[in-house]
Amino acid sequence: MADPLTRAEAAAGDPVFDPFDPAWSTDPFGLYADLRERAPVHRNNLGFWVVARHADCLALLRDRRASSDGQNIDPTHLSESLQARFPAADDPLRVAMARVRPFLFRDPPDHTRLRGLVSKAFTPRMVESLRDLTSRVVDELLDGLVESGRDGPVDLLESFAYPLPVRVICELLGVPAGDQDRFRTWSGALARGLDPDFLLSPEVIEERVAALAAFAGYFFELLAERRRSPGDDLLSRLVQAEEEGSVLTEGELLSTCILLLVAGHETTVNLISGGAVALMEHPDELRRFRDDPTVARTAVEEMLRYVSPVQLTGRFMTEDVRLGGATLERGDLAMVLLASGNRDPDAFADPDRFDVGRDPNNHLGFGFGLHHCLGAPLARMETGVALAALVRRVRTLELASDRLIYRDTVVLRGLEALPVTLTA
Repeated sequence: MADPLTRAEAAAGDPVFDPFDPAWSTDPFGLYADLRERAPVHRNNLGFWVVARHADCLALLRDRRASSDGQNIDPTHLSESLQARFPAADDPLRVAMARVRPFLFRDPPDHTRLRGLVSKAFTPRMVESLRDLTSRVVDELLDGLVESGRDGPVDLLESFAYPLPVRVICELLGVPAGDQDRFRTWSGALARGLDPDFLLSPEVIEERVAALAAFAGYFFELLAERRRSPGDDLLSRLVQAEEEGSVLTEGELLSTCILLLVAGHETTVNLISGGAVALMEHPDELRRFRDDPTVARTAVEEMLRYVSPVQLTGRFMTEDVRLGGATLERGDLAMVLLASGNRDPDAFADPDRFDVGRDPNNHLGFGFGLHHCLGAPLARMETGVALAALVRRVRTLELASDRLIYRDTVVLRGLEALPVTLTA
């Protein structure tokens, strides 16, 4: 194995991964291939590490020394331009945000405690209990989609991929579905705000803070109602846990509710819409998915690999970690390129081919380790039910545009719209 790279040696090269390049949100897969070949583990001149190969991504996701808590970063390890974007350690807003960060961005023991409170709502058994509701909502949405499709192209994202997971997560949480238009803008601001702060403009950060405040006010009222009149929903169970002891602080309760609502639909929207695009771009695989029930499970896993709704995740070193011939030092930030790992030819045969029957499929679509996606069973079920019903219900389904527009985000990759033509 090669000698570890020193910080100076790693920084001396080109900024191989430049997250400010819009190509990373529009069409990143060729760029990932170049990274895996030329610089699979490198520290760019912005000061953070980039990990592009499947084996290295998996190793870091498994490593307990690689934290999900941004409090463990040492900003002095970043370039001067990025350091200037970091608020001071005693900045009131930074202190306040640290107190209410959701369990996605915490480590044990807080992560274990908070995740444990909600994990039972996402077991395969509990998710299966939502299948009938999901099917009913899918059929209702398809009725409207088919009717609208008689008059020309329709937006599959707006009319189908977005409203389905929103309604399901609202049902699970106990959030009135009629409020979804009220919190849609807030949710979009938080999804945009998942990108690292140093990539965000002051305006986007202000929008994220405003969305958090709006969500906190919304859930504060809703939780007060659940205390007065509990129901058979997750919010009621979280309130009960709060009242039974010091399991949840008020800030933790609010941040957990916000995380579940936003994460419970944003990534699934991108998976359903991205999966539909993959099927339309591969008509033979669409027919196979429609006609062969034996690929129902593997098709969803392949969509997770091929689409990669979550493109990357960050890890912060709490100790020195040796990886791929390099040494990541305590306080360093590493960008783990999940989507690149999902196209790694060392892990997948013919990785750029969309194959609904691919098996085995050790993709990183839901991450791995302690922070493996809590909502994975729900996302799998919703996507399978939605797309299977869609391709059975319509005779033809085709893209209505040769240029799809993706949102300018780095962590979550999703479409602005998905115009299609269809015939029932």
